[in-house]
Amino acid sequence: MTTEPHSTAPETEVSERPKTYLPAAIRAMRPRQWVKNVLVLAAPLTAGRIFEPTVLGHVALAFVAFSLISATIYLINDATDVAEDRLHPTKRFRPIAAGELSVPAAYVLAAICCALALGLGFWTAKMLGVVLAVYFVLQLLYTQFLKNQPILDLAMVASGFLLRMIAGGVATYIELSAWFLLVAAFGSLFMVAGKRYSEMHALGSDAGTRKSLKAYTISYLRFAWHLSAAITLMSYCLWAIGGPVAQGQPAPATGLWGIPWLVISIIPLTIGLLQYALEVDKGDAGEPEDVVLRHRALQVSGLLWMICLVLGIFFK
Repeated sequence: MTTEPHSTAPETEVSERPKTYLPAAIRAMRPRQWVKNVLVLAAPLTAGRIFEPTVLGHVALAFVAFSLISATIYLINDATDVAEDRLHPTKRFRPIAAGELSVPAAYVLAAICCALALGLGFWTAKMLGVVLAVYFVLQLLYTQFLKNQPILDLAMVASGFLLRMIAGGVATYIELSAWFLLVAAFGSLFMVAGKRYSEMHALGSDAGTRKSLKAYTISYLRFAWHLSAAITLMSYCLWAIGGPVAQGQPAPATGLWGIPWLVISIIPLTIGLLQYALEVDKGDAGEPEDVVLRHRALQVSGLLWMICLVLGIFFK
């Protein structure tokens, strides 16, 4: 076992390596973050086709392919940032930064994951392969060149969330509406701006050790995630109230039991956004997937939102 890298983190930060039984190679692929890949379900769900066997099968393949291609980027990113990560209070425990997985081994593993992801993507649907390739190129540009460029680094990270949602549509040959793309794009920006805000809030004076944070101020990032949250919620409201009508579909005013479930879904979505925003403001949203996995109230809001969506989409 290698000696722990020296850290200048304050005593209140994490000071012990998290206990885990997973091999270093698997942990370096960040399986906890694969939860973000459930976003491939978004397009088939909102289109009301998620329960079709063929669609469900293609979505499952898209999930696996995106998990592999995102693991590729995580490996490359951690191998590239190994020096900076060793100065971070929590990231220093990642397998590559901690010396449990060598940098050359990480690059070899990344190449294998990339080949498997692209092969599976193009085999499932040509456009899925294209989306995976675009994701890889954009995230590689981010990792190598753009991560220290203000604004562009937010856009690049947000594109990862957006492309996951687009992947679910192209993998199942579902046309993506303008409302869907607006909610997906600005919802992604909300998550990323909140992530950066939380990082600055949590690190405080140590934020200077992360080059991507040097160009930002707390007030600017707060403005960015406030603005993106407002546009996300407004776009969703327009879709829930009048989006289907604008696309020539029946109005969602009368659903199961005569209740406008899509309109009602605005309530748990708003509550969920407020709950997540509270975590951001406390500096606890540095890893969005961790917030979702540990926050029970947020999970309840998400479940209620999902129930309203299902009732509104599948029980007209």
